[in-house]
Amino acid sequence: MAIVDSGVDGDHPQVGGVQGGVVLEYDRDAADGVRATAGLHDDLFGHGTACAGVIRGIAPECEIHSVRVLGSGLTGKGLVFAAGLRWAIEHGMDVVNLSLSTSRSQYFALFHELADQAYFARTVLVAAMNNVVAETYPSQYSSVCSVAARPAGAGPGFSYNPAPPAEFGAAGIDVDVAWLDGGTLNATGNSFAAPVIAGHAALILSKHPGLTPFQVKTVLQATADNAVAREQG
Repeated sequence: MAIVDSGVDGDHPQVGGVQGGVVLEYDRDAADGVRATAGLHDDLFGHGTACAGVIRGIAPECEIHSVRVLGSGLTGKGLVFAAGLRWAIEHGMDVVNLSLSTSRSQYFALFHELADQAYFARTVLVAAMNNVVAETYPSQYSSVCSVAARPAGAGPGFSYNPAPPAEFGAAGIDVDVAWLDGGTLNATGNSFAAPVIAGHAALILSKHPGLTPFQVKTVLQATADNAVAREQG
């Protein structure tokens, strides 16, 4: 499992360790404009730690790799974001949580290419929709598991939306999430719903390794809270 975000605090009690990671930073002198530094690192904001805590609560035995592409202001360059996603795909991550996106149209083709690369590599991309109505990438690509928030009171599971672009809904409104310095924060956003689906995708693949992203989506749809059993004729 890769979490492409602001970093992950592996010492947080709700995270319980990070198995690997890399920091991607803009570097105009680098060949592709991005410098990669392998190894464990801090969370510069708290956002990535929140996502990791949600995932660990659902899939406690999964391996977590932090791919830091965002800075202390929870902002970053699209080029760096793309490099982080590429790193996760090329390093064979089964699931990638993307609680971030870009709305810049110049990155449409680049992220579409990466989403296709992930799909054919059997890497499941789980992406949060934008918190406002706007075009965002890669969450709106059909190969990606796109997620929007629903109230925490709706239950610990998740729902399927038959009318995308948001395909799944999970708790992301007034939820308590892990944060910096071992603390927690009550937060709202699609960012915190996406790792719910990422955690369930990890559970599915732990029991059925080798499933394609399409097959993982099918299992998610079939196990959603609002799934309707087909009547036998």
